[in-house]
Amino acid sequence: MASALLQLEVRNETPPSRLSRRRRRRASALPALLERWLPDRRRIGNEWVALNPTRADSNPGSFKINLRTGRWADFATGDRGTDAISLAAYLHSLSQYEAAARLARLLGVTARE
Repeated sequence: MASALLQLEVRNETPPSRLSRRRRRRASALPALLERWLPDRRRIGNEWVALNPTRADSNPGSFKINLRTGRWADFATGDRGTDAISLAAYLHSLSQYEAAARLARLLGVTARE
């Protein structure tokens, strides 16, 4: 066990148990963030289906966010990302760093560099 933890530290990875707790916390915040960013939407199962506000989108269904994983995609343009930070950066024309800092402030957590 100690060698497994050491390997994780050396490779600069998070142990699986801590990772799953982080994912659950992020997942619980995601619907509230999406309600704020994409209020014109509908929820279908584990997906948030909305119009893409960054373009003249008139086809609900081409812009989706998976509420379980945080992955998102605009199937009409090919834009996609893997988490709330990349989505915030995309929607608000921010760098990943700026998006992470804003999300941290919004959620009341400390951002680490």
